[in-house]
Order: sequence, then C-alpha cells, then structure tokens
Amino acid sequence: MEDDLISKKQLLDLTGISYGQLYRWKRKQLIPEEWFIRKSTFTGQETFFPKEMILSRIHNIVNMKEGLSLDEMADKLSDKASFEKVSVTAKEILERNIVSTITLRKFGKSLGDESIYTFEGLVHLFAVDRLLSAGEMSMEEAELLFRTLEEKVSRLESGSWELFFVRKMGVSSFILAQAPAELWFDEGVRLVSKMTYADLIEQLKGKLAYKLVE
Repeated sequence: MEDDLISKKQLLDLTGISYGQLYRWKRKQLIPEEWFIRKSTFTGQETFFPKEMILSRIHNIVNMKEGLSLDEMADKLSDKASFEKVSVTAKEILERNIVSTITLRKFGKSLGDESIYTFEGLVHLFAVDRLLSAGEMSMEEAELLFRTLEEKVSRLESGSWELFFVRKMGVSSFILAQAPAELWFDEGVRLVSKMTYADLIEQLKGKLAYKLVE
C-alpha cells in the first residue's frame, strides 16, 4: 500500500512544482480532493497522494497548460467521456510512442494507417506494453495478460479494475479483480507488479491530451 503513495514533499521535489501551484490546481479541481490523503507519520500528520495518478496528472497539466486555461483543463481532464470518444490510428500510436512497435505488431490489428484504435481498445495494449517495456514479463506472459484482459474485463460489473501479476516457483499468474481490491498471498508468492485501470487511463489521458487541444 505504501509503495502506491507519494508524500507531498516527495511530489514537490520530484516534479519541481511549488506548494502554491499544487493547491491552486486543487482549488481549480484539476487535482481531485480525494487524492489528498492525510496520514499519521512519526512527525505528525502528512499529506500523501496516489503515486501513479498524481504524477500522471501533473505531467498532463504541465503539457496542456500552454493551450488551455486552468478551467478548460479541469473540464477536459475530468471528462472521461471526451477521452472515450477519442480514436487514433496506428501511425499516431507509434509516432507519439503510446505503445511500442513490438506490442502493436504482436497484439494490435495491424501497423497500417487504416487501423483505428479507440480509447478503451488502447487500454489493454497500453497495460501489456508497460510491463513488457519494463522487462517484467516475457512475451509468453504478455500473451496471457492480453488474453486475460480481452476476455475477463467485460465481466466485471464496473469499469474499474486492478490487476495483480504474481509468480511462485517460476509460475506466473494474473489476477483481475474489481477495484478496490485487497489480496493476501500465500508464502512464496511474489507480487511482480500491480496496475489499476485508474492509473492506466490517467496515463493514457496524458498521451492523448493533444486530441482535445487540437
């Protein structure tokens, strides 16, 4: 759990933004109120954030602020429906480094300009590409992950899910669960990676934000 969070001080140091910017963006609803998590520490109370989402959101704000006002950015970043309508070609995916050529060739429709990918269609490719690019799984495991996402995600009641990638004695498994999920593993199981749908779409928003600024 703690690995999923980043403290306010770490966030400001890592991103280079100021305390004033952070709270101004909060007041403008660019950063959701619920992302500011107060926790007790040995020095007293401290504010933490969901690490992947806040880093992606700040990256998105910095990249979009040249073309939009803060109010316009707040509208666009909070409007999931706008992103769900976005579609991109295979050429755009590769030119903007959204997904690698290896992943797109292996799991996509084709590399031709006529191939169109929707936002939701990109999520599964993006998830697979993240783990492949990080060197955390083999191509065989990537095939299992992509098949799991394609076949199982639609069975979840809500669109929000979490994925756990585990190994035990060299045998790998993927566990897909409704978010928020909390799992306990038996001895010997190693959690290789955990990713959430919320993290993935926040990162994809950053890569597709140019579509909403055009």
